[in-house]
Amino acid sequence: MANGNRGVVYLGPGKVAVEDLDYPALELAEQNGRKLRHGVILKVIATNICGSDQHMVRGRTTAPAGQTLGHEITGEIVEAGPDVEFVKVGDIVSVPFNIACGRCRNCKERNTGVCENVNPARAGAAYGYVDMGGWRGGQAQYVTVPYADFNLLKIPADRDTAMAKIRDLAMLSDIFPTGYHGAYTAGVTTGSTVYVAGAGPVGLACATSALLLGAAVVIVGDMNAERLAQARSFGCETLDLSQHDDVAEQIENVLGVPEVDAAVDCVGFEARGHGPEGSAAEQPATVLNSLMDITRAAGRLGIPGLYVTGDPGAPDENAKVGRLGLRIGLGWAKSQTFTTGQCPVMKYNRGLMMAILHDRVQIARNVNATVMPLDQAPEGYADFDRGAAKKYVLDPHGQLA
Repeated sequence: MANGNRGVVYLGPGKVAVEDLDYPALELAEQNGRKLRHGVILKVIATNICGSDQHMVRGRTTAPAGQTLGHEITGEIVEAGPDVEFVKVGDIVSVPFNIACGRCRNCKERNTGVCENVNPARAGAAYGYVDMGGWRGGQAQYVTVPYADFNLLKIPADRDTAMAKIRDLAMLSDIFPTGYHGAYTAGVTTGSTVYVAGAGPVGLACATSALLLGAAVVIVGDMNAERLAQARSFGCETLDLSQHDDVAEQIENVLGVPEVDAAVDCVGFEARGHGPEGSAAEQPATVLNSLMDITRAAGRLGIPGLYVTGDPGAPDENAKVGRLGLRIGLGWAKSQTFTTGQCPVMKYNRGLMMAILHDRVQIARNVNATVMPLDQAPEGYADFDRGAAKKYVLDPHGQLA
C-alpha cells in the first residue's frame, strides 16, 4: 500500500503548485471525520485541467489558498471500504465530477448534480472545488471517492482496451457529458441547426455531441483563432467574434437565416463583448443575451457554462453576486426554454462510454487532449489561461506515455 501522495494546490490568484499531500483515507476530515465505509481509494490514471478550475485559479471565486484542485478523474481502485459490494480492487473506473449519495430524493430522480446529502452548505458537491462540500481534489496521485457503488462507472473493457482508449475515456468525468448535456437540453436532434458559444474544451465537446445527436449544421463562435481551427477540424462552421459583433448576421451568412434551432452557452460568467471594440471588456450576460436573440421562437438554450454566486473579480457590484443584466423579457416573448446548472453526469456517461468503446466518436481528438506529467500542472494552467487550444490531461503515474 502506498503511503505518499502529491497533488495540485491553489495558492492564490494566478498561482498553483504541486505539493505533498496526505495519503487518502476513507473518511472526510472537513466534515468532522465522517467515515466513508462505502468509499474507495483510487490510484489516479488520468485527471484533467478544467475551465472551472481555471476560474478559481484566476481568483474569480471565493476559493481559499490551500484549496486542492481537480474534479475530472479516471483511476484504478486500490482500496475499498467494507460496505462496497459491486466494484472491486483492480477495476478501472470513471468518476463523475458530481458527488452523489444515491439515496436522497434528487439522486433517485437522477438529479445527481444537486445531491442533498454530500454538502452541508447547499445541494450539490464536487471534488476539489470551492464551496462544494470540502472533498479533496483529484489532480493527485490518489483520491478518495465516496458512495463508490453508486458513483463509479466501471469500464467494462479489458485493461489493454481501456488503456488504449484512456484519453477518450478520461473525458467521461466531466466535459463530454457536460457538452452533451448542453446539446441535449437545447433540444438538438436529427437535422438541427446549432450554435455553440465558446470553443474551449466544453464547447468542443458540445459541438462533438451535437454532431453525435444528428445536427445538420453546428456553428461554433469564439475569439480564439486556434480554438476555432480546432472546431473546424471535425466539421464545424465557425464565427470569429473578435472581428464581428453581430452574431445573427454571421449566422445568416452560414445558414441563410439569422437564427438557429438550438443554442448552447459554453462560456459562462467570464464572457466578453463581441467585435473589435468590445472583446477586451467583460460583459457577463452578453452570451446569454445573444443566444436569446439568435435562437428561434420556442427554441431551447442549454447553459452548461458556469455562473457563480460569488465573483470577487467581477466588473461591477451586481455581477459580484451573480446578478446579471439579462434580457429575460426577450426570452419570455420568444417562449424559449432554458436549462442551467451542473450536468448530472450519470445521466449520460454510460451511453457516451459505449460510443467511445465502439468507435462512434473520437472526443479526445476533437478537444485536442494533450498529456503532461502531474508535476507540469502549473505550466498547463498557464498555457490554458493563455488560450491554448488543448485539453490538458495530467498523468500522475506515467501510465499514459
